Amino acid sequence: MGQRDLIERLALVGLGGMIGALLRYGAGGLVHRLFEGRFPLGTLLVNTAGCLAIGFLFTVAEDRGALSSYARLFVFVGVLGGFTTFSSFGYETFTLWRDGLAARALLNVAFNVILGLGAVWLGHALARTIPGG
Repeated sequence: MGQRDLIERLALVGLGGMIGALLRYGAGGLVHRLFEGRFPLGTLLVNTAGCLAIGFLFTVAEDRGALSSYARLFVFVGVLGGFTTFSSFGYETFTLWRDGLAARALLNVAFNVILGLGAVWLGHALARTIPGG
């Protein structure tokens, strides 16, 4: 991969990521305004929408060759990655299950949930050790 190709790929991912992040911010804010409450419904809906989008678009891309490698970077890594990385987690877990690797799919779920929550707890605990915060 040449330097120009790398710059083009980075620009596509960056632009897509910005679009995805803005979409997430807008969608999450809208849901929060419409359904104020104690449950993080905005995150749930964004994650679900991202999973629906990646499931549909990856299937179209694989079955019909509908997206170039640049379009895949822009859409999957950029836009959907900025919108929610949960969509990647969902697709990867689905693919493992679909390919007959149910144990790996379940391990992926367990590791992501346990390690993710553990990392949040650890980050919280570390931040509390900083004096003067």
